[in-house]
Amino acid sequence: MYIRWFFQLSQLQQPRRAAFLKHIQGKHRGARHWTHSGGGPYRAVIFDMGGVLIPSPGRVAAEWELQNDIPPGTILQAFISGGEKGPWMKFMRGEITTEDFLQQFGGLCSEISKTSVPVGSFFSLLTSEQVVKQFPVMTEAITQIRAKGLRTAVLSDNFYLPNGKSFLPLDRKQFDVVVESCLEGVCKPDPRIYKLCLERLGLPPSESIFLDDLGPNLKAAASFGIHTIKVDDPETAVKELETRLGFTLRMVVPNTCPMRKTMDIPRGSLEKYLKDLLGTQSTGPLELLQFDHGQSNPTYYIRLANHQLVLWKKPPGTLLPSSHAVEREFRIMKALGNAGVPVPRVLDLCEDSGVIGTPFYLMEYCPGLIYRDPSLPGLEPTQRRAIYTAMNRVLCKIHSVDLNATGLEDYAKHGDYISHQVQTWIKHYRASETSSIPAMERLIQWLPRHLPRQQKTTLVHGDFRLDNLLFHPEKAEVLAVLDWELSTLGDPLVDVASSCLAHYLPSSFPGSPLRGFSDCDFTQLGIPTAEEYFRMYCLHSGIPPTENWNFYMAFCFFRMAAILQGVYKRSLTGQASFVDTEQSGKLPEFMSNLAWDFAIKEGFRVFKEMPATKPSMRSYHTQAGHSPCRAPQA
Repeated sequence: MYIRWFFQLSQLQQPRRAAFLKHIQGKHRGARHWTHSGGGPYRAVIFDMGGVLIPSPGRVAAEWELQNDIPPGTILQAFISGGEKGPWMKFMRGEITTEDFLQQFGGLCSEISKTSVPVGSFFSLLTSEQVVKQFPVMTEAITQIRAKGLRTAVLSDNFYLPNGKSFLPLDRKQFDVVVESCLEGVCKPDPRIYKLCLERLGLPPSESIFLDDLGPNLKAAASFGIHTIKVDDPETAVKELETRLGFTLRMVVPNTCPMRKTMDIPRGSLEKYLKDLLGTQSTGPLELLQFDHGQSNPTYYIRLANHQLVLWKKPPGTLLPSSHAVEREFRIMKALGNAGVPVPRVLDLCEDSGVIGTPFYLMEYCPGLIYRDPSLPGLEPTQRRAIYTAMNRVLCKIHSVDLNATGLEDYAKHGDYISHQVQTWIKHYRASETSSIPAMERLIQWLPRHLPRQQKTTLVHGDFRLDNLLFHPEKAEVLAVLDWELSTLGDPLVDVASSCLAHYLPSSFPGSPLRGFSDCDFTQLGIPTAEEYFRMYCLHSGIPPTENWNFYMAFCFFRMAAILQGVYKRSLTGQASFVDTEQSGKLPEFMSNLAWDFAIKEGFRVFKEMPATKPSMRSYHTQAGHSPCRAPQA
């Protein structure tokens, strides 16, 4: 990998050498593609390592020299010094130890630059995890190639590490064949190393494609009969490889859809912002998709160069006060990154609306499964129960976060959480009200009169449910908790009730973004009932069950009705990501009716527990609108 990269530079004419060095710095505009003219089906893809699967060593050297005030080109000159008999060449063939190499190489660098050069620092960077991370686009390509039944190989010029192992920072299971120069004693473009690779693959040259970033290596492979692709940019190379093979090499991003017209964002300014943030000079196109879930904040999938990101932004247009607080989401996820709660790694918060029209934040894309249907079709009963158990346990983990240790003790006011929440959602509902809903009017009177006494203050997610969790594709493990917009400090039982909403929703409600399974057999499904789920939570958290569970369910359905009313009002002006305006207008009333059902159940519970010898309590119950037989008038 490394030996020929530097040595062949010395053989280029000076103008071409200058152009190649511009490529090292990400400014190269093109290169000749050496290809074999023969045809035939492909049965294997062979990859070089540096510059193809991991970053080019040339860029590492150039950046290291700049950061350490080393004269530019020092490392390059030291690499090519002595030609085939130089220390770098011997090191790549495995003829000298790391210690001897560093001593000889350091002497050359110091002689060239007329100053002391810490080559040990450069070598550490060259082999560090931050540099040798495999490009995601190449990882995806290899996965798809093997899924189609083709063989894969890595053909690399590399060296031994001080521990005696060869430098191959890749998952060897990705490849059927691995050929390394230090183990074979021969490097590219020597025809013997290509022949050795093909022999181990058991294939003729015409049935293989070879990817490398160096022209001389590709020319030698092509003359041997191997089809070749020049890699200047991994993204572009994968697209060419897709054309050659005739099938896609990119995994489909689940839960995404093409950009909706009303939700489109300016790509030019976003791309400039991302390149400045990520430090990438890639000229590859910006890929932008919209996630088909998320009724509140529009959410986007981004692929740029080798980065896969998720962007969460505020909706366009005039918004309700304090709503869609992406700033709070960014803060909470950043704080929880080291607190044992699984969350994606956040990268940046942009509060400048001039970039894409609204504030937004970025986080790393975390591949996994989002279960949109809470009945978990296609799974076994034991698997379903394991999913809900994992969901329950991660909720307990959220509620056990040390607020002082994470710096979240001032994230919200302490105490009076339920009272504040009820008043907040009444205001939100009134601000987005489009018509009178009788059940909402009854709830607005009933909820403030039946506030439970808050026993505990913890971090609260605010919208905890199954489709806000990202699961491992092969086991019941929560990889990430998403959508922290409503997070605050408060009563943890609100989260527990919120995670049970699906238990009381039908499996098919027209246009509903919330699916349920109230009309299903819980025992047959293997999913714990809401009561079992609540007891499981209490057991895991070490708390006694509460008696006023129905209040929490009433409040959560009331809050959901208020949220959906806001979505509906925004949909009338094209602001909401949920586009079925007609159906979304039915949801607030449906949810509020469910909320009122729980309010009635709570009224019956209180009525039954009242001592018969205290008529004054019964009188108060009736006057306050608690009668289980007659609802208070709106």
